[in-house]
Amino acid sequence: MRHALALTLAAALLSGCASHKPEDYNGIWINQKAIDTAAKGVSLRQALQDNGPNFEWKVNVAASQASFDNGFEIAEGQLIASEKQYQVAFAGNLVQTLALDGDELVQQTSDAMPQQTFERAESPAPMGARTGTTFEQALYSAYLGGEWKIIEGPGQGATVHFRDNGSVEGLPNLDRYALCLAGDCADMSGANDSLWLERNQKGAPWIFKRDGDQLEILRAVNSAQPDEKPLLQPGARQWLLERD
Repeated sequence: MRHALALTLAAALLSGCASHKPEDYNGIWINQKAIDTAAKGVSLRQALQDNGPNFEWKVNVAASQASFDNGFEIAEGQLIASEKQYQVAFAGNLVQTLALDGDELVQQTSDAMPQQTFERAESPAPMGARTGTTFEQALYSAYLGGEWKIIEGPGQGATVHFRDNGSVEGLPNLDRYALCLAGDCADMSGANDSLWLERNQKGAPWIFKRDGDQLEILRAVNSAQPDEKPLLQPGARQWLLERD
């Protein structure tokens, strides 16, 4: 009797694991591991590299479309049903397999990509938004959310808020920011973390260092020759911020 019951339970569990409907794949899936690692107050670049390369998947089963964002580019592919999983065909003969494991979306190992797991976003951007928007907003909120006080630098004593939509309040003469996740900005700043700060759509790159609840924002100094690709190094500190 016990043996029969055990077999029944095992069959039910196996059936449950394989019973995902096509629409279960629908939606926006984000790299929560990268966000959680960064939120500990460590180097953003290191957190993303250790848990990358992809940050978000967007899956639309009805339209047979899927796309991913890696902070540098957005790749859009055709979603093709396969046995208990999906394949995504991209230009250049790149094929990526997606499967569900419980509540996680698994990007399976391929010749081009390692295996990664993604979680369904709790507060997704509209499906029509640019792929990567949801991850970016979740990362901004986890990494720079809350109240920061200017300990040193212009505006000392003021409270600074970095909003998840890329707006910033409290840094003198600035209204927008963007964290560098990958691509050309990461290439130019080497091993350093960098961000873009601007006002009225005019701005410049800066280097930053995060250590727990302290954030240093330093001037970015270009050490390359005029005919070389820019190479940004940390210069004088402009602000020291501390999160309450």
